Amino acid sequence: MLTIEEIKKIIPHRYPFLLVDRVLEVDADHIVAIKNVTGNEEFFNGHFPGQPIMPGVLQVEAMAQAGCILFLREICEDPENTLIVFSSIGKAKFRRPVVPGDQLRMELRVQSIRRQFATFAGKATVDGEVACELEATAAFVPKNNS
Repeated sequence: MLTIEEIKKIIPHRYPFLLVDRVLEVDADHIVAIKNVTGNEEFFNGHFPGQPIMPGVLQVEAMAQAGCILFLREICEDPENTLIVFSSIGKAKFRRPVVPGDQLRMELRVQSIRRQFATFAGKATVDGEVACELEATAAFVPKNNS
């Protein structure tokens, strides 16, 4: 299990854009992570007033950040000098709204790794119900350390 402080040592994201609160499991080909969705998230101010719903694109980003943790911690040969960025998102589907008070449980599995690209499939659930699912590819790129 990884705490928020341990997560911050792995990925560069910070508030208000750090969307992974805890990692429950991680190994060479899968990760299970949690995002606690609170009512004071900045995006709820405008999405949507009176009926707050976590934007789908942020659900996808939360899953991507979980994937980054997996890749940087378990797969990448030089994590200190590597940045993980999206290169494609496919088959994204949104099955239920994610609202304040929900806990988004993200499960991702590595599908393939080729050269500097890794493909994964994932789903995010709330109380056992699928909220979001996707397939995505990420690229390993050198960090600009200047």
